[in-house]
Amino acid sequence: MIALLSRDLALAIRAGGGFGLGLAFFLIVVTLVPFGVGPQSELLSRIAPGILWLGALLACLLSLDRILALDWEDGSLDLLATAPLPMEGIVSIKALAHWLTTGLPLVLAAPVLGLLLNLPQAGFVWLTLSLALGTPALSVIGTFGAALTVGLKRGGLLMSLLVLPLYVPTLIFGAEVARRGAQGMETQTPLLMLAGISLAVIALLPFASAAVLRVNLR
Repeated sequence: MIALLSRDLALAIRAGGGFGLGLAFFLIVVTLVPFGVGPQSELLSRIAPGILWLGALLACLLSLDRILALDWEDGSLDLLATAPLPMEGIVSIKALAHWLTTGLPLVLAAPVLGLLLNLPQAGFVWLTLSLALGTPALSVIGTFGAALTVGLKRGGLLMSLLVLPLYVPTLIFGAEVARRGAQGMETQTPLLMLAGISLAVIALLPFASAAVLRVNLR
């Protein structure tokens, strides 16, 4: 499992789907928002949690097609399917590799980029916490989408259409945690909902992804 994780991390960075691409897209989104809505600091402060969460979500979406596509193209996926490691473990490792190369850098960069949107000081901790809880769900859901579309030519657009509706609950509760925290409001309810979604996704979707991959590999 460690060898597979190390291999996926190396492939993700070498193929251009690592943290640099996601961070660059995240930075572009956050930088363009003030040009679109104006330089009003009060308005930027109010919309900052939602914009940061949306930027992180889109940055995760940007690299989803690389989770399984490279293994499919070079035949490695067929070899992994015959390995002693269960398919559920394989897709879990790939989701973890995606989170480490995309989700974790976004979590660490979000507070810094929050300064560009005049995020209230009280919101930095809650923004980081909500992203730390929510981005693993984005990677696992994205792995499920990648399993559904693996082998399809130009399946990136189809995968985006399939995955985006599944991302909506995580986006709603993640942004709500950051917004309430920034305004000094109670955050327990959306925080528990966000944690529940992430735990449910991590517990259930690897089995669904493995089942889909077995069908596609027949």
